[in-house]
Amino acid sequence: MSKATLCLWYNKDAEEAANFYAATFPDSHVTAVHKAPLDYPDGKAGDALTVEFTVCGIKCIGLNGGDRFKHSEAFSIQIATEDQAETDRYWNAIVGNGGEESMCGWCKDKWGLFWQITPRVLTDAMAQGGDV
Repeated sequence: MSKATLCLWYNKDAEEAANFYAATFPDSHVTAVHKAPLDYPDGKAGDALTVEFTVCGIKCIGLNGGDRFKHSEAFSIQIATEDQAETDRYWNAIVGNGGEESMCGWCKDKWGLFWQITPRVLTDAMAQGGDV
């Protein structure tokens, strides 16, 4: 069992984001939703406070912490794809669901998290020092 879990900050939609990831990527699912026992600065008792989920086998916890902190390209989840159809499917799912295109294979989902949808052939060619 891994000791590491990614903690991802959301304004208030961690549960919606986790459900989207679970429906979009293989080996992804929501495992638990923890409700706030009391009112807190950015929510009320009974609101989803944290959401446990996995994305492509990576354990995550989504924290509904309000709008204090923003995501940036400095952190992204890279998804290796096997062919153009898979690349297009994930890219279109993220961008077509309120996300935005960025550059060099990066896109941002509607919750502000950045993704790299990267064909495996590209990373293999870069590792070998060859032309793509």
